[in-house]
Amino acid sequence: MSHAMKPEAGPVAAEAASGEDRPPGAATAPGEAEATGGARRPSRPDRRPLLAGLAIGAVMLLVGVGIAVSGRSDDGTSAVTLTGGGERTVPVRLVDLDIVPGKITVDRGTRLILEVTNDGGMRHDLAFPGGPATQMLDPGGRQRLDLGAVTATRTGWCTVPGHKQAGMTLTIEVADGQAAATGHAGHSGHTGSAGRAGPAGGDATIDPNATPASDFRPYPATLPPAEPGVHRVTLRISDQTRPVAPGVTQRMWTFGGTVPGPALRGRVGDRFIVTLVNDTDMTHSIDFHASRVAPDLAMRDIPPGGRLVYQFTAEHAGAWMYHCATKPMTQHIGNGMYGAVVIDPPHLAPVSAEYLLVQSELYLGPDGQPADAAKTANGTPDAVVFNGYADQYRHRPLPAPVGGRVRIWVVNAGLERPSSFHVVGTQLDTVFADGAYLVRPGNPARGAAQALALQPGQGGFVEFTLPAPGHYPFLTHLMVDAERGAAGVLAATR
Repeated sequence: MSHAMKPEAGPVAAEAASGEDRPPGAATAPGEAEATGGARRPSRPDRRPLLAGLAIGAVMLLVGVGIAVSGRSDDGTSAVTLTGGGERTVPVRLVDLDIVPGKITVDRGTRLILEVTNDGGMRHDLAFPGGPATQMLDPGGRQRLDLGAVTATRTGWCTVPGHKQAGMTLTIEVADGQAAATGHAGHSGHTGSAGRAGPAGGDATIDPNATPASDFRPYPATLPPAEPGVHRVTLRISDQTRPVAPGVTQRMWTFGGTVPGPALRGRVGDRFIVTLVNDTDMTHSIDFHASRVAPDLAMRDIPPGGRLVYQFTAEHAGAWMYHCATKPMTQHIGNGMYGAVVIDPPHLAPVSAEYLLVQSELYLGPDGQPADAAKTANGTPDAVVFNGYADQYRHRPLPAPVGGRVRIWVVNAGLERPSSFHVVGTQLDTVFADGAYLVRPGNPARGAAQALALQPGQGGFVEFTLPAPGHYPFLTHLMVDAERGAAGVLAATR
């Protein structure tokens, strides 16, 4: 694959995340450290006990003037009830993928002020339709939010894509239960890159009969041979608006500017030193399935402008997935943040043609916007594709020589759909899945396979020959997925 990463010369060192020269509202998080072998930057003091003490003190003070705390609301969220009208101030915590409290009930006309603190490990905000809204808060950041006199029920949420759908909502109710005037917990409008309502017109749709323009260039599937040694590479995280089907684009979050991200290839025993640089305005991270490292350090969230050095030794052969591990992972993976690491089994023979296919799913919002968070959370894809674009190798077949050995590596990035990789018109004389050969040439039973079965997060490869010139389709044998984009063609010539 032309996107396969080549070893780079020179040392790679961890650098501190910088919060300088960012627009208002941009955020930083605790600094990064080397994934393995480096000194971890001291963490900030844990202020949760202090915050909890302040919150308890505030509650005790306010009880005397008409505030009651009821442990949980009817829907299971934490709740606060205020009585007596006047002006009230309530501490609100943004933590993980939750807002505490999740419901505040007030008398009609109460002036409500929220003291909002980001007590989580990633950036959050709190915004109400029509205002007011906090800035995007760093971990530990605080901002005062004045909602004015509350006359109707309304709901606010964190606008980071996917966070609202994961449960980061706060409902303000009037005591008589009047219906929402400016927003409600069931709001399901599509969100743009900042999580707000996207353009009108509904979700994009894929026409299965459409064809790409004449200048369309497919994602390069060719996988170059492994170059053993120490692999020093840099992955820059960036947002890119990319075509995903003829006439359809999506705002993708990418590793290295491509979907899937660049392929890494090596051999057992190789060392990988990957510098991850976050060039976006959102927190991201990375998880290499090919590694054995402490996740709380190596896979930690990286703030905008930050970087982290992730080091691992390839101890086992396989076709491994890598992906963003920032919550909610459904949104980050579903919006393009995945790729493959190929580690060759010992004594892997050369072949005439070798390809890498990463199966994934598209969850379309409006054209040119990020993935639909509700669809990703529900696991209802619009398309299933190889290498990020529906049917691209059906429109632009992959060449293969008649009689020559062909090897295809397959990684299933998910989110939801299993894969049953099949090549029409031939049989698979070699199947390698999740670290072991299932079928090999010369086996006494003279058996062969018809498909490589992979659940999300699994990978492997198949080998075969093509008996005569012609066009040989390849696809996932889950036909509903093949018919919505997970298919291609091998063009066999002498």
